Amino acid sequence: MELRGVYTALITPFADGAVDYETLREIVEKQVKSGVAGIVPVGTTGESPTLSYEEHSRVIRTVIEQAAGRCRVIAGTGANSTAEAIELTRHAKEAGADATLQVTPYYNKPTQEGLFRHFSAVADQGGLPVVLYNIPGRSGVPIAETTVARLSRHPMVVAVKEAGGSVDRVSAIRNLCDITILSGDDALTLPMMAVGASGVISVASNLIPEEMVRMVGAFLEGNAGEALRLHRKYYGLFRDLFVETNPIPIKAAMAMAGLIREEYRLPLCEMSTANREKLAETMKRCGVL
Repeated sequence: MELRGVYTALITPFADGAVDYETLREIVEKQVKSGVAGIVPVGTTGESPTLSYEEHSRVIRTVIEQAAGRCRVIAGTGANSTAEAIELTRHAKEAGADATLQVTPYYNKPTQEGLFRHFSAVADQGGLPVVLYNIPGRSGVPIAETTVARLSRHPMVVAVKEAGGSVDRVSAIRNLCDITILSGDDALTLPMMAVGASGVISVASNLIPEEMVRMVGAFLEGNAGEALRLHRKYYGLFRDLFVETNPIPIKAAMAMAGLIREEYRLPLCEMSTANREKLAETMKRCGVL
């Protein structure tokens, strides 16, 4: 499986405490028409920790139904229990997902050997191609470059999302194996692609999908100058979408743009007034608001 381009780490819209499936379909339609290569529902940006199992599965099914084969769907089905991750992945396969995003098991802090066995078990038993998800800031444990290289030998492990804030890791992984690498940080997409990444699993593309597709596409087509121009234009937005914990700022930005109702589930809550004003000003400077 070749993964190139922009894959949107989709938000989960809420209305009066429930998942807003109608708005979810509208968001997916906008993403598809904007030309993204794929959509990634119920990952970190989709507030997966606060969704019930039923909601988790229904969100994935809804996204797959609305996308209708027009782009790939990489379902977030990771967990800190291997058995749970396998079960969620099997449900996603039955719904028609193209691949699974597997976050590093969080809180229980497995060793590198434990990580290798965990991801291998999901790849063996889940039935879907696996995109590893390295995000030590949330999970507490990085996937070592050598562990990524070991896992890359598994035919069902197809890529790794790098969200550890390190461009150097792309080079280090590239030095060890040929696994596909996707940036997990909008602001580092261009630097990571310059040293070997193939695209991005993007938060910003919830709001500016066409612009992200143009930026990444320009670089992939050899037009680094145009890609850099777009990076510079939207860098402030990339930065300020993480001024508070993701997905709080992106949902606030989408609400400002009239795309969703601004609603979260505890323990997430609305932005501070100062950060909201900062984000709104940045959106105006970028021409988004």
